[in-house]
Amino acid sequence: MQTTSREKTILDRIVDARRLSIAHRKRVLPEVALKIAVEKKAPPTLDFAAALSRDGLNVIAELKKASPSLGLIREEYAPAALAAQLQQAGAAALSVLTEEDFFSGSLADLKEARKAAQIPILRKDFIVDPWQVWEARAAGADSFLLIAAVLSDAALSELLQLGRSLEMEPLIEVHSRDELERVLRAGARVIGVNNRDLRNFQVRLETSLELIEAIPENCVAVSESGLRAHDDLSRLRTAGFDAFLIGEHLMKSPDPAAALRSFLGA
Repeated sequence: MQTTSREKTILDRIVDARRLSIAHRKRVLPEVALKIAVEKKAPPTLDFAAALSRDGLNVIAELKKASPSLGLIREEYAPAALAAQLQQAGAAALSVLTEEDFFSGSLADLKEARKAAQIPILRKDFIVDPWQVWEARAAGADSFLLIAAVLSDAALSELLQLGRSLEMEPLIEVHSRDELERVLRAGARVIGVNNRDLRNFQVRLETSLELIEAIPENCVAVSESGLRAHDDLSRLRTAGFDAFLIGEHLMKSPDPAAALRSFLGA
């Protein structure tokens, strides 16, 4: 039975909108043009996985202007300034939201952050097409997000292998044991456990604690969403997580750099 628009989740609506946007943008900017831009203009990649594997609390600080659940998060949103400040405060890497319709992001935000920071940058988006991976690399991204819930096994494998061919190890996000088993079969090396269920936006920190034992030690484990204090990071680090993605708490703060230093225990 076909799913009606009323039955669709927020995640379904975001992905549908993304596919429409990609179809239009591919007509304007063919993949061959992106490949030429990557070859001639893209800076060398920085090692995203290595940045998250250091001893200590490795934070991926996320630049995000808005979200479907909260609406506008940060009115004064200057990606270059934020990127520089968060790097100085101790971020191991940055994540930049580039989805336009629901998160008020853009690829221009990532390009601005890239010019201002010398740490790896993740493109945070709803990536469902190889064209978007080439687009991310052309913009200077070092990694990109793959969400297991919106990708078939074949698409997941294809996008993962394309990323590796471009020296971009993706962050592959899961929310359940079934999704974790799927991404491990695909060969994932950097696995993010999202404590926020993207179908209803409810947050449970316990999701990370329930899944960490099933993540192999040779993978980089990242806990995402719902992290509010240094104690959360310490608890998850003890449980086995290597890194932590923090966005809303930083972006809602009058001083994101000071908020990040507090997370790090500085």
